[in-house]
Amino acid sequence: MIGLVIVTHGRLALELRHAMEHVVGPQNAVATVCIGPEDDMEGRRADIRGRIAEVDQGDGVVLLTDIAGGTPSNLALSLAEQRRVEVIAGVNLPLLVKLAKIRGSEPLAEAVDHATKAGRKYIASQSDLSGATTNGHAKATGNGNVG
Repeated sequence: MIGLVIVTHGRLALELRHAMEHVVGPQNAVATVCIGPEDDMEGRRADIRGRIAEVDQGDGVVLLTDIAGGTPSNLALSLAEQRRVEVIAGVNLPLLVKLAKIRGSEPLAEAVDHATKAGRKYIASQSDLSGATTNGHAKATGNGNVG
């Protein structure tokens, strides 16, 4: 199973994990690292390294960060040189749900590809979702399943 480490500004990592588990149920091999404005970054890098070791079950680890170019992403990228560690910046709930569903059955590279596609697919504006309106109300077009 692919391990997951969610690394974000503030407590977002914890909340994303809770939301993911609300949708797909409790998950093993998932860890979080929350980064605050006053944190020692070398200490947080060590925390991320430790979480990688905790969740690594031999199939690789995905580090999921909130913003490309932000401190969480930069710290994660500094550890991506380790064998079988991938970084995805711009984590969202559909991406996490997809990854949770496939990480036990797909190889690391394919799981990352499918998860990032799901994350992009489920970003939509009201006009994207409405397609047509009925009596001034938006008509949803999706089926609600994270593909």
